[in-house]
Amino acid sequence: MITNEQREKLRGWFADRLPHGLFEELTEVTVDREEITVIGRISGPHLPEGTSAAEREAAVEGRVQEFRERTRETRIEVAREAEHRFRRKVSWGVECEGERALFTHVAAPVMTRLRQPERQVLDTLIAGGVARSRSDALAWCVRLVQRHTDDWLTELRKSLENVQRVRAQGPDAEPEEPPTDHD
Repeated sequence: MITNEQREKLRGWFADRLPHGLFEELTEVTVDREEITVIGRISGPHLPEGTSAAEREAAVEGRVQEFRERTRETRIEVAREAEHRFRRKVSWGVECEGERALFTHVAAPVMTRLRQPERQVLDTLIAGGVARSRSDALAWCVRLVQRHTDDWLTELRKSLENVQRVRAQGPDAEPEEPPTDHD
């Protein structure tokens, strides 16, 4: 589990390292054991008033694609430095006109053992055309839980950070060195 302090240091590193003007704003830096995802806000397309929703949607998609292509080399350079420094893959995304688009990102395999009733849930999702495989169905279930329990997961993460902080102060923690007097 990553601590808040580690997250803040990571965000600070990216905020300082990203070239000025790459994003209008660095909106989010998230991290887990495998990946760092960096998301920034970019300006939307300049469209005349009265533009249809379909045209606006297509223009936003075009703007995101243009940004992705134009900044590829810069993002690769920053990602290489970060991957070397933090030992995690770096993925990128943008927010544009309220829409979020993630570029290539890590899809890490996760092994799990499920009992028959749990497997039947996945198989029902496959039979219903919601998912192509059990792996797809399980990912769908995780996204559903994530969407509907965001507040609960946030509270749980805060509690885990507190547990880590308390553990770090325990008997196995490195003792602080007393200040030396150089008189």
